[in-house]
Amino acid sequence: MSQDPSQDTAAAIIRREEAVCARNYAPLPVVLVRAAGVHVWDERGQQYLDMMSAYSAVSHGHGHPRLVAALTEQARRVAVVSRAFHSDRLAPFLERACRMTGMDKALPMNTGAEAVETALKAARKWAYEVKGVAEDDAEIIACEGNFHGRTLGAVALSTEAQYREGFGPFMPGVRIVPYADSDALERAITPNTAAFLVEPIQGEAGIRVPPPGYLARCAEICRRHRVLLLVDEVQSGLGRTGRLLACEHENVVPDGLILGKALGGGLLPVSLFLARREIMDVFRPGDHGSTFGGSPLASAVGLAALETLEAERLVERSAELGEHLLAGLRAIDSPLIREVRGKGLWCGVDFDPARISARTVAERLLARGILTKETHETVIRFAPPLIIERAQIDWALERIRDTVRECEALVRTSKEIP
Repeated sequence: MSQDPSQDTAAAIIRREEAVCARNYAPLPVVLVRAAGVHVWDERGQQYLDMMSAYSAVSHGHGHPRLVAALTEQARRVAVVSRAFHSDRLAPFLERACRMTGMDKALPMNTGAEAVETALKAARKWAYEVKGVAEDDAEIIACEGNFHGRTLGAVALSTEAQYREGFGPFMPGVRIVPYADSDALERAITPNTAAFLVEPIQGEAGIRVPPPGYLARCAEICRRHRVLLLVDEVQSGLGRTGRLLACEHENVVPDGLILGKALGGGLLPVSLFLARREIMDVFRPGDHGSTFGGSPLASAVGLAALETLEAERLVERSAELGEHLLAGLRAIDSPLIREVRGKGLWCGVDFDPARISARTVAERLLARGILTKETHETVIRFAPPLIIERAQIDWALERIRDTVRECEALVRTSKEIP
């Protein structure tokens, strides 16, 4: 086998990876070697339209010139010094993030999961120091079907069997309620409840959109019971749903907010936990930290990502083009499709697993130049970069329709085994 991976075939590259990499993913059989804007290319030079954006991490598009310039310029100056020292990049980044989100303070981390862990720690400490919950009695309420990451703390909140199997024992003090059921939330609250952690739209569960008024009702319940409302907008935030934050659709300002993915501009992991001053002030030096979180490099890229969202009106583009994409998907009349749901440029097409597997649909889309992935074996998600053009959406819709028709033919001729 060649020592230069670029000279290998896709099959050889995949075999080489499988020999040394843990099998914790089941990627589609494509090897990507280059990307620009809304497109990616494989080792053969085949072009694909990216309709997944790395789970919303590439909302600005691949290799956005403004973000690459911020990255390279800062890397030449100073990249990482740790939070043991101050840098001139952190304050401008956090000031911009707080101004845009309406939060008082922010704590920088790297991945979304780390920011979730930060929020959980803040909520517990707030419960003990401010609310007066007895030591070690604080409880966190989360929703059935949630996805808050892969850390042990996040997995303790999960109801997905595979995410939990083999990883116990789990963090205590967790209560789970049905998603989109505000009455269930209120029944679950006790004097020991520190926080309710919720996704405004559940991404990994299949782009599940709650009924209108759900989040606003949850916010009112939390205020009345003195429970923190923590909103996980790692995937839904920063324009993905047609608003800067998905919670803005119901004019909800949470007590704490979790951002990640697109905050790094598709270039490196950058995340934030943002909150009201009363919550953030429970942290003292030594309580929590991150070597790379808030580095000059991350801060420069994060600031450029936020500035670019505003300068290029990407939030507004998501709202306008998202309506067009959603309407086009809903216009596909097929017995294979159970439901189409979404908001902004974040859509899920729910396929009937008794007829076709979503993995098969994803592979057929790949063959037609559409790059996306299934979730929970039934839903195909479409979340293109927010810079996508209307004509490119139309190009994708035509191929999605053709793929659905092809899958219908497969089912009719019994060539597809669900």
